[in-house]
Amino acid sequence: MQATADGEKALINAVQSIIGDSKMVADLFAGLGTFALSLDGSRKIYAAEADLEPITGLKQAAAHAQRQIFTEHRDLFRRPLSAEELNKFDAVILDPPRAGAKEQSAHLAVSNVGKIAYVSCNPASFARDARRLVDGGYELLRIWPVGQFRWSSHVEMVGEFARS
Repeated sequence: MQATADGEKALINAVQSIIGDSKMVADLFAGLGTFALSLDGSRKIYAAEADLEPITGLKQAAAHAQRQIFTEHRDLFRRPLSAEELNKFDAVILDPPRAGAKEQSAHLAVSNVGKIAYVSCNPASFARDARRLVDGGYELLRIWPVGQFRWSSHVEMVGEFARS
């Protein structure tokens, strides 16, 4: 299945709405850079991804577009960003695979990051990670359901978290 253009646009709009005018943004589980590349060029963006090919493609695309996107090939399951590393960012975008971001959400829960846009394709792992964030002092402000794939019952969601 391929994502529809409307579905992708809805996800990007939700993420951009959440992070607002944040100047320092981390895009974790960045893949090819769907979110990092959609942000305006005035921001400093850090993008991490465990899969070498997509993060290499994102690095090349950012260089070609003359964008301030620092990329890192990093397995966030085995080596999540620490709270100290996360505290450098105003906002974090999380778009993990179906397993969610268990390890990374634990570090986010004790960080000072003001805003989190959590994109998920799995309600169970989202609920687990959301519980950890809420227990750490974040408030879940809203959730956007997005029917991203035509002819499928699969629904993506974007959760907005902010420090309370």
